[in-house]
Amino acid sequence: MKLVCTQNDLSTNLSLVSRAVPSRPTHPVLANVKLEANKKTQLVSLTAFDLSLGIQTSFPAQVEEEGYLTLPAKLLNDIVSRLAEGEITLEDKGEEGTSEGIIATLTSASGRYKVRGMTAEEFPELPVIENGEAAQLPAAALIDGLRGSLFATSPDETKQVLTGIHLTVKPEYLEFAATDGHRLSVVETTNQGQTDEEPSEAISQAAPLEVTIPARALRELERILGMRQSAEAIALHLDQGQVVFELADQRLTSRTLEGQYPAYRQLIPQQFERQVTIDRRQLLNALERIAVLADQKNNIVKFTIDTTNQQIALSVEAQDVGSGRESLPAQISGKDLEIAFNITYLRDGLKALQSSEIQMQMNTGNSPVILTPLGGLKMTYLVMPVQIRA
Repeated sequence: MKLVCTQNDLSTNLSLVSRAVPSRPTHPVLANVKLEANKKTQLVSLTAFDLSLGIQTSFPAQVEEEGYLTLPAKLLNDIVSRLAEGEITLEDKGEEGTSEGIIATLTSASGRYKVRGMTAEEFPELPVIENGEAAQLPAAALIDGLRGSLFATSPDETKQVLTGIHLTVKPEYLEFAATDGHRLSVVETTNQGQTDEEPSEAISQAAPLEVTIPARALRELERILGMRQSAEAIALHLDQGQVVFELADQRLTSRTLEGQYPAYRQLIPQQFERQVTIDRRQLLNALERIAVLADQKNNIVKFTIDTTNQQIALSVEAQDVGSGRESLPAQISGKDLEIAFNITYLRDGLKALQSSEIQMQMNTGNSPVILTPLGGLKMTYLVMPVQIRA
């Protein structure tokens, strides 16, 4: 194999696929990235796969001799990222079974590096879904949905389905739901990526497509979409236990999460005794300031809702450290209330809501509180209050 490409193209695509390289590979070849050069298309394809998450990308290059091999992902990325901008020539010498094995040589204007590789025959193929039609999803809708829900997934691997996002695809909209057991984020985005043709049976109104996908895979999808900044649709292929997202020159595969996702719609109250409308940025800034006094043992902020003066007071009491209090104007309906929240959960939600004003709806100090943006993204954020100690 011999090819000539730019340092920027090789470095950018290596960084992208390397995120699917396992930190503790179960087989030596999984620590490598697979390179494949195609003389006919003049494209170089890079693939990384940890047997759960797989990322494949391709970019144009001058392919003189086609072929494929695998090289250590971290070492190759470290070398290429430090090379000067300009053209890089990559070629391999040696054959499996010889004393040398596979040796790849990288030549740039400033130097020459040799990297020992492995045969690509041992590298596992990415899953391919051949049956069924693909759902075409708008890139903008995916980005909005992921940004508004990924933060609420659980980092605890023992919680299985809660470590992912439950995605529902209907002809009219996409719905993203994420919960870690203490909070819930539900985002609905318009599905304007469908063509004028009749929707496939898989995504008809009677039988919407539903799947729970690991947050790790979706964070990488969000990163890919953010880098492209393209309005093109993404093809979603789904088969039992596997999901594939396909773009023009990139592909992300992931296993799906098994198990019944919680009936999250039933958790959202339909009626409220109290309603607060407040400036989101002012509330977030006040929360950031007062959070300085909180600690991990007492990461709690108390809200005192004052209907008479139409204001909310935020207060933190930190033993052996001090206390803080901030007051903010708000439009309040209902009775006075004292209620407390985990600062991290509340702050995460305020950052994701992305509107100038938000609405907080609540009943008692121990029942779920709903935050929604006034305008913009259609998002519902539920957060459970913390019991206030007497």
